[in-house]
Amino acid sequence: MSTTINPRREVDAELIARFVAMADVMSLSCVVSDALQRNGTMRHDIKPKGADRKIIGPALTVQLTAGDIVDCLDVFTVAKPGDVIVIDAFGETETSIWGGLMTGLARNAGVVGAVIDGSCRDTDEAKYLDFPVSAKVSGPRQAHTAISGRREPISINVPISCGGVIVNPGDLVVADEIGVAIVPQADMAAVYERAKTIADNEARMREMVLEGKTFQDLLDKFGRI
Repeated sequence: MSTTINPRREVDAELIARFVAMADVMSLSCVVSDALQRNGTMRHDIKPKGADRKIIGPALTVQLTAGDIVDCLDVFTVAKPGDVIVIDAFGETETSIWGGLMTGLARNAGVVGAVIDGSCRDTDEAKYLDFPVSAKVSGPRQAHTAISGRREPISINVPISCGGVIVNPGDLVVADEIGVAIVPQADMAAVYERAKTIADNEARMREMVLEGKTFQDLLDKFGRI
């Protein structure tokens, strides 16, 4: 098997910018998950290991091989500013596919974050570089590429499974301290409208709670809590 690198999927930059503008929304991954009607929500164990910042951007996907975890440096041949690198490492917990040098290279490329169904390391360096990484675990064992020099096989910009969710190139990634939600590219416009409504309603609900309103007041006005 050899490396496959497909062209980067074209994305609607204006629509993605609308999601990015929601970065100050509290519990954004929850809001987007609700707007997706509970679909597209990754497993709970994909959690932040790097900088305490939200990740919002289109997916640049990477498919590794189970039991043969190699470095994915070729991703930087297609990465564009604003991308989120999403890696299917088959939930491998004992070999880390992402470290400090990957973090530095990603930041230099304008990549806004990484989501890994597997292990990362050098989390202190990710925090130092203010780069967000969400992964299943962290651990010190490096991929064998540093010793063997081999970087194949690997597939870039193909459909993958990450955190129990199918992620296609160009899908929107929304990750925060709570978890990760994936918005299919074709559904982004509709999901944005629902997410914006949910976020605005929840902001108003918080105000009402601080004003001393009851749960019944909230149900009467919004129909949900």
